[in-house]
Amino acid sequence: MVGSLILVAILTIVLRCKSKPSAMNLWKKSTSGKDHTSIHLDSNMLKGVTRYNRQELEVACEDFSNIIGSSSDSLVYKGNMKGGPEIAVISLCIKEEHWTGYLELYYQKEVADLARLNHENTGKLLGYCVDNTPFTRMLVFEYASNGTLRRRVQPKLVARMKIVIGIAKGLRYLHNEIEPPFTISELNSSAVYLTEDFSPKLVDFESWKTIVTRSESNSRSISNEGDICGNIYAFGVLLLEIVSGRPSFCKDKGCVVDWAKIILKKQEEMGSIVDPSLKYFKDEDLKAICEVVSIAFIYGREIRYQ
Repeated sequence: MVGSLILVAILTIVLRCKSKPSAMNLWKKSTSGKDHTSIHLDSNMLKGVTRYNRQELEVACEDFSNIIGSSSDSLVYKGNMKGGPEIAVISLCIKEEHWTGYLELYYQKEVADLARLNHENTGKLLGYCVDNTPFTRMLVFEYASNGTLRRRVQPKLVARMKIVIGIAKGLRYLHNEIEPPFTISELNSSAVYLTEDFSPKLVDFESWKTIVTRSESNSRSISNEGDICGNIYAFGVLLLEIVSGRPSFCKDKGCVVDWAKIILKKQEEMGSIVDPSLKYFKDEDLKAICEVVSIAFIYGREIRYQ
């Protein structure tokens, strides 16, 4: 089991970091005095992606009363499509007067990006919703019935390793197997959703933050390389959380990364990284996991800041 983990993780971590950044130029200078840039939207960008109307999503989500997640930027609803699958609907929290051409461009690009993902360990985008009465921008995903990894720590080592391997496979697909590569805006235990059989699916529910941040920064290009290295580092943190049973941060114990870095320097203390509830943990398996964590931290940090 762990041998497969190492193979997938190393491929995920190393291969993409040796590639050149991928960038898209999305703006063209304008001669207009009012707007210093002119945005050119591709009318075919969302061709083939299902567009839902607000009314049918409102019915599916019980008048948008079934809230299963929230942040300062968005709300997530659970719903049931008539004669179809259970869905998770992410709705952007922003007023129409604050919506700009930049945000519309990034929204459309995000929908197009998510729609091209097709892997057993990535969330499946079913469609989107654009409406102006009332102002609405939504993404519709297939629902994962066991919630997030943050709320579901598995008791057995085999189950935990299955989740780790699934996350690594998902990242390898996103970073190496599609072009241009795709990154998760905030890869953490809340971005990993679990299906009925506890297979992980990476879902980019925090993409709105990236949309707003990139728009506000007024950047003229989007580069995925920094985000890829951020995903690499985050993979190491997730592996630590899963093996140790500790969250990435808690008030009484502090940051799991700071705690682990001290232990990783002392081979004789590596066993203390393992969740005490896990039994029959072999020394060679522990060593392999610690090596993967160390590689994730080294590559994620050094490539990002070189």
